[in-house]
Amino acid sequence: MRGFSDYKTSAYVLIAANALPLFGVLFLGWETFSIVALYWTENVIIGAISVLKMIACNPDMAAIYAFKFNKGGRTDGDLADKYASTARAALFANQASKFFLVPFFIFHYGLFCLVHGIFVFVLFGHESFGNVGLFGPLANITEVFSQERMWWCVIALAASHLWSFFVNYLGRGEYRRTVVADLMAQPYARIVILHVAILLGGFVSMALGSNVGILMFLIVGKTLLDLSLHLHERIKNDVAQAEPPPVLPDQLTVDAIPRK
Repeated sequence: MRGFSDYKTSAYVLIAANALPLFGVLFLGWETFSIVALYWTENVIIGAISVLKMIACNPDMAAIYAFKFNKGGRTDGDLADKYASTARAALFANQASKFFLVPFFIFHYGLFCLVHGIFVFVLFGHESFGNVGLFGPLANITEVFSQERMWWCVIALAASHLWSFFVNYLGRGEYRRTVVADLMAQPYARIVILHVAILLGGFVSMALGSNVGILMFLIVGKTLLDLSLHLHERIKNDVAQAEPPPVLPDQLTVDAIPRK
């Protein structure tokens, strides 16, 4: 099973991108609101990357069903034909589900982020960003990033997630070892774990007047938690690759299933 050393590049990219807010706190005067707004925006970026993952998802189903129905044993020709047919049906169902699950995810995750964003802006936002109305606070996000000189940090965080998408998800073949339904649920766990911690840290920081030490602790804690979730996802995909069912060639044919 792989660990940090096997994913040094993507882990270092993640650490570097997450360390950039420290520069903003120490040298650009970023306060609690700036940091929490930045992390909210990262959620939106992760949602967009998740849509790309769902669209690119193309699992190898032949071995999954051969292993599932025969518990990893070899099969005769008739059973192999049965497994291959079931695998093709399952692959078709996975691909067809994209037409419903991708738009549903965009709507549901987008609504989730909207409510979370309003919560963040109302609780932590400055009066200068306090437009009234349902979408008023969120309409000021570009003003926040321009005024606080944060666009470069937003771009860096987006680049780190795109790096993982291209290197790990596509390059290491993770898109062959998952299904659309699992990908749709994946970002929610991250939001709940990370942003409960971030909001609690934000409240403490606000109570102490955006204390630099508290903000640094918040950023470091978020980085370590983010790294842990990142490595957990990578190792989980490695386990799926190492254990049956194995990754097979692109063609879902009878020849791909072991015979006697």
